[in-house]
Amino acid sequence: MADTILMTQSQLGQRWHLSPRTLERWRWEGIGPVHLKIGGRVLYRLEDIEAYERSQMRTETAKDEGIPLGAEMQL
Repeated sequence: MADTILMTQSQLGQRWHLSPRTLERWRWEGIGPVHLKIGGRVLYRLEDIEAYERSQMRTETAKDEGIPLGAEMQL
């Protein structure tokens, strides 16, 4: 894990143009990428962020399944 890139909640919020509060709510609701909680800090591994982004790729909106209202991502 020495070469693992970690991002804070604020950094991920900037990447996805979301407020840190939205990411907090998503964690509470079990939405979004897996996260680490180390010493009270919430961190996200870049590999998990990218895996989550890939899992959210859609070719058409009619078949969106399991995406919570308002959780659409723009890359």
